[in-house]
Amino acid sequence: MTSRIAKTLLFFILNSSFFISPARAVVVKLNIQDTIHPITTEYIERGIQYATQIHADALLIQLQTPGGLADATRDIIEKIVASPVPVIIYVAPGGARAASAGFFILESADVAAMAPGTNTGAAHPVLIGGATPDKVMAEKIENDSAALMRSVVAKRGRNVEVAESAVRQSKSFTDQEALKEHLIDIVAANDADLLRQLDGRSITRFQGGTVTLHTANKPIFDFDLTLKQRILSFLMDPNMAFILLAVGALGLYFEFNHPGAVLPGVVGFFFIVLALFALNILPVRYTALVLILLSFAFFALEAKFATHGILGIAGVVSLTLGGLLLVDGPIPEMRVHLWTALSVSIPLGLITVFLMSIALKARRNKVTTGTQGLIGEIAVVRTPLDPEGKVFVHGELWNAISPVPVEIGEQVRVRSVADLKLQVEPVAAASPVPAPAHAQ
Repeated sequence: MTSRIAKTLLFFILNSSFFISPARAVVVKLNIQDTIHPITTEYIERGIQYATQIHADALLIQLQTPGGLADATRDIIEKIVASPVPVIIYVAPGGARAASAGFFILESADVAAMAPGTNTGAAHPVLIGGATPDKVMAEKIENDSAALMRSVVAKRGRNVEVAESAVRQSKSFTDQEALKEHLIDIVAANDADLLRQLDGRSITRFQGGTVTLHTANKPIFDFDLTLKQRILSFLMDPNMAFILLAVGALGLYFEFNHPGAVLPGVVGFFFIVLALFALNILPVRYTALVLILLSFAFFALEAKFATHGILGIAGVVSLTLGGLLLVDGPIPEMRVHLWTALSVSIPLGLITVFLMSIALKARRNKVTTGTQGLIGEIAVVRTPLDPEGKVFVHGELWNAISPVPVEIGEQVRVRSVADLKLQVEPVAAASPVPAPAHAQ
């Protein structure tokens, strides 16, 4: 019973925004200042649901984006055109842009608006990773995007020909150019100015009905991202995903070379899980993951064979290339930056080689404890060895056997230990044995 109550309370806390009921109709506002990806889609879907539930006058989406993923863009357009509440897309503040995918989203709105000093357009489709397709495939992709633009813009009663030129010719438009070419409906200085200009305006919905907006002096309710969406949006940054993956791999690498440390392994595993969660949503090149794993192999070989940095440099190059190619984004903002890849790869390479060299050195060191620690040590004869007697070594008397007679006070070297008896030879007759680590 207690568990059921706790789960119910948790549900209400996590979904509290759905139960906020303003005293009077409001304009619900969403703020998008990021690339377009699946978390953006989820955020807009929740905003539409909330605005519908409280019977809001309109849903205002302030947009600032360099573009994003095509599939996420299409999902957002579907949700906007099907929204029961009129949707206003407002490119703001001054200096902001709604490029590429942002232009498609702007044109899909019931009301398209821009702030002074903003721009939009440049909506030519780009393949994942920026690759150049063959001529036929390029035409297919371009025609598909152009058809989507025409279908949306025509329904909204805007300039189809000019809007299509943003797709086919990558044209961009300032706020005044977009207004003049009838790509947008309003240029407004701020939210209040926008809502004042829209008050009393009749708009035709995508499904064909007509709605009159009543927005002047209406309170604006900011609809924020949930905690989960904030975390996911943070992880969706390709640079952050790469950093988490690299640091996580370093943690596991340290744990494998120093078993029992526990903390590096736990942290490394946790970071890798977070990175893989983000990479599962982002477009990823799996060959880049191979390059990242290969880099750690280079680091290990450098520590083992001491190639004077050659394999270490190869590891840094491999890790850098793996980072740069990891996320196959259609725009630069959705790829790992060069400086991020270098700032992670170089320190990580140095740390990894250092840790590996310590581990290898520890494995090569002579054992200095127990009976194995006696091998190679110098002992002093206390009773004559003919062939058996006693020797003093490591502060203890031991029974010892020598192949030749040795007198009291002479030095012998321990060759082996069997049945708690030392096999020794006179120092002069013994072949060289490496001195113990503490005597070097």
